[in-house]
Amino acid sequence: MSDRAASNANDPDAGSTHARPVRSAVDHTHDPDLRSWVASANDADTDFPIQNLPFGRFRRADDPADAPLRIGVAIGDRILGLSQAGLIDHDDMARLMALPVAERRALRHRLSAGLREGSSEQSRWSAALLPQSRAVMALPCAIGDYTDFYVGIHHATAIGSLFRPDNPLLPNYRWVPIGYHGRASTVGVSGNDFPRPCGQTRAPDATQPVYGPSRRLDFELELAVFVGRPSAAGTPVAMADAEDHVFGLALFNDWSARDLQAWEYQPLGPFLSKNFASTVSPWIVTMEALAPFRRPFARPAGDPEPLPYLDSAHNRTQGQVDVELEVWLQSAAMREAGIDGALLSRSNYADAAYWTLAQMIAHHSANGCQLRTGDLLGTGTLSGPQPEQAGSLMELTRAGRQPLQLPGGEQRDFLADGDSITLRGRCRRDGARSIGFGICRAQVLPARAVLPG
Repeated sequence: MSDRAASNANDPDAGSTHARPVRSAVDHTHDPDLRSWVASANDADTDFPIQNLPFGRFRRADDPADAPLRIGVAIGDRILGLSQAGLIDHDDMARLMALPVAERRALRHRLSAGLREGSSEQSRWSAALLPQSRAVMALPCAIGDYTDFYVGIHHATAIGSLFRPDNPLLPNYRWVPIGYHGRASTVGVSGNDFPRPCGQTRAPDATQPVYGPSRRLDFELELAVFVGRPSAAGTPVAMADAEDHVFGLALFNDWSARDLQAWEYQPLGPFLSKNFASTVSPWIVTMEALAPFRRPFARPAGDPEPLPYLDSAHNRTQGQVDVELEVWLQSAAMREAGIDGALLSRSNYADAAYWTLAQMIAHHSANGCQLRTGDLLGTGTLSGPQPEQAGSLMELTRAGRQPLQLPGGEQRDFLADGDSITLRGRCRRDGARSIGFGICRAQVLPARAVLPG
């Protein structure tokens, strides 16, 4: 069966003609009373109930390391292989992500119908289920380009106050979505640990820099925005169409070496301080799944309204997405003692972000830059308005001047070797089934052989 045929099945709207793609909306697939014949999907605490249905890529744990990746959907503690279930005739994630919005919605309807209690597909699809514990997850898609934005206004203000107390937020921030181009080759999936980065640093009282391992390694709590439908080269994406180019969201940790960053970032911005590792969760939660958790976008009183190319009626009425976010740290000593971890921070994407998904897409393409399927846009650090809601150690410890107390008597100003950081995300709303993002976790390993200084 082709992916178009599979996605059209049982969806009366799939073949209709629209002046523009059908925007994701709340429908019967979000019914909080829906239950699945996959029993674990009905657990109250699962991230992956039938109302979610996120996409990822995997191999079976007993497959060879070079075995082709399969496309799966998370349902409870299981993975439904889409090609094995006959829902698509390929395992090309880019092809699936680039589907028009109406066809993506139809595929979601087909999945929801086949996985709900009483479905006639249960006997056939059961053979396509795999326990998540027996899967090896890969990056959710092949990532072409990676752009990191700076949409978290509380983070931008807090960082600015450390270095420019009299002028923490630069004047362009409220007018233009700030971003820089990152390094896609070092984005890894959750569970891929990485060595401490090395580079140049210079002490305040030194006359020349030295080369060696970073001493001020930090995490950054972010979301990853994955591009689905590509845009045409030379053609800006209008705000009214911008979200139709977003396939979905995942958790994202953009690790940062703050001491390397302080020395290298002027005049062109971060380089080795950011390009050594970023970590993304393995499941993309689709825009369709997020429909019940939208909220209006509004600027604080007294702030300028966005320029017209960054404004739309849809963005004003439901441009923001409610995602509750958490950061957990587990040290090597905590791991040895059987302590799961210490909660460092809680925040919410909608409260943290000054710019929306649509505004990121519209601005990125405003000069004709082509967006391609699989491109990743990082939101930037999503700190809440209160100091304890900070999304980085740079903020939580005031640049290391106020170390955190951890269970067992340890302290942290910045990350130590053996520390792991876990990000979690969840969407909740009265009258809706809560959904989650899984976890985004990686551990800091000791630096590898250091080049001569």
